[in-house]
Amino acid sequence: MATLKTSVLGIEFENPFVLASAPPTALVESIDKAFEMGWGGAVIKTITPDDLEMVEASPRYASIKEKNKVIGFQNIELLSHKTIKYWCDGIRYLKEKHPTKVIIASIMSPVDRNAWRELVLRLNETPVDAYELNFSCPHGMPEKGIGMAIGTTTEISTLITGWVKDVATKPVFVKLTPNVADITRISKAVERANADGFAAINTVQGFMGINLDTLEPNLCIDGCTTFGGCSGEIVRPIGLRCVAQIRQNSNLPILGMGGISNWQDAVQYIAVGSDVVQVCTEVMINGYGIIKGLKSGLLNYLEEKGMNSISDLKNIAIDKIIAHNALNKNYFVNPNIDKTKCVACGKCTKICEESEYSALSLVEREIKLDKEKCQGCSLCSIVCPQNAISMEH
Repeated sequence: MATLKTSVLGIEFENPFVLASAPPTALVESIDKAFEMGWGGAVIKTITPDDLEMVEASPRYASIKEKNKVIGFQNIELLSHKTIKYWCDGIRYLKEKHPTKVIIASIMSPVDRNAWRELVLRLNETPVDAYELNFSCPHGMPEKGIGMAIGTTTEISTLITGWVKDVATKPVFVKLTPNVADITRISKAVERANADGFAAINTVQGFMGINLDTLEPNLCIDGCTTFGGCSGEIVRPIGLRCVAQIRQNSNLPILGMGGISNWQDAVQYIAVGSDVVQVCTEVMINGYGIIKGLKSGLLNYLEEKGMNSISDLKNIAIDKIIAHNALNKNYFVNPNIDKTKCVACGKCTKICEESEYSALSLVEREIKLDKEKCQGCSLCSIVCPQNAISMEH
């Protein structure tokens, strides 16, 4: 019988699904509700010193939809508006009511040793399970010299990690930004500064485009916009890449996130190195209730694969991600066309001709392949509207 229980640095998770630091964890009563519904843990919306100014814009969300489904999301909301005392009291209340649930405090402060130490020392007095250092918020905070402004420099990242580690009584995870040329440069630096693990990724900086009727931004605040954090399904490939790159360079635990919307996404993150996964945007769109499908789906998958726990799944794919120059260039595939599905629409021949090779042709309502011209790129199988083309070795 498979189990979803897992342990990270001595922290026991009843399941690997954790709410990310975001609007769904902005209130004690919200986290309480999520725990009642079955979430394994929650990362509190980032706690800051009480004197750090936090003024929101309105509106602050925008999205990209495909067939009425949100696949991309932009957020310019800032950090927690609650006081340190509110969260200290809230952590005690939540831990007393839900002793088996994991509570991680996301924290951020100006680049000031005393401010970081004071924040951590206050939270040390609570039964919080771990800290997550928010070095990666891409909007509002970088202008203040914090958030992503910290996480894009090795010097400041290591400095603050050291400050926190000097006083923290619980494990310290550093939340990394994908908005860098090489995420492992930062991960290696904070590991040298004795970080206990990583959280990856925070949102990808961008914006949700221009309204073609008004020629104003889709996320429009009095005619203007700002770059914000993009999340949802569209960033999953970036999140997976970052987690895999970190895992290839470190054995420290990783709290993986970025575009996780179902249990299948969670499997992928665990397979490339995540110890547990965090979810945000899908919760903001569909609510805490998605946890039921996440847990049952992952548990059924483990049992079908004959795995006892997610430990059997973790890192299973990481060795399959290699450098381009190490790929087997003698491996070759050709398109195989299923005549029972093909309707001879000609799209594959058109795309093959216009995208370099001209290996496919339509002759008397039948697709013909010129193997001498075919380079095995697989584009034809991707564009076929009938899913009639498969690539065969």
